[in-house]
Amino acid sequence: MREFTAGDLTRSTGDLFEAATIAPVAITKHRKPRYVIMSMECYKSLTQGVSRQTALSVADMPDDLGALWDKGVKDHFDGR
Repeated sequence: MREFTAGDLTRSTGDLFEAATIAPVAITKHRKPRYVIMSMECYKSLTQGVSRQTALSVADMPDDLGALWDKGVKDHFDGR
């Protein structure tokens, strides 16, 4: 989980929201995680008891899926 400091809420709002679109983001205060920011879709899936996500370790990902993941991340940041 990415972390941002409480001060980043005003300095790096765009980066924080972009990260929260992908996955929940921890907000730290005095170097300790205090809050979480997440997309509304993620919040609704948690509060309505309907989750379409499964937590897995990236280390357990099959090689072909890992390559596809890497390509998707690269494409995302290249603006495709």
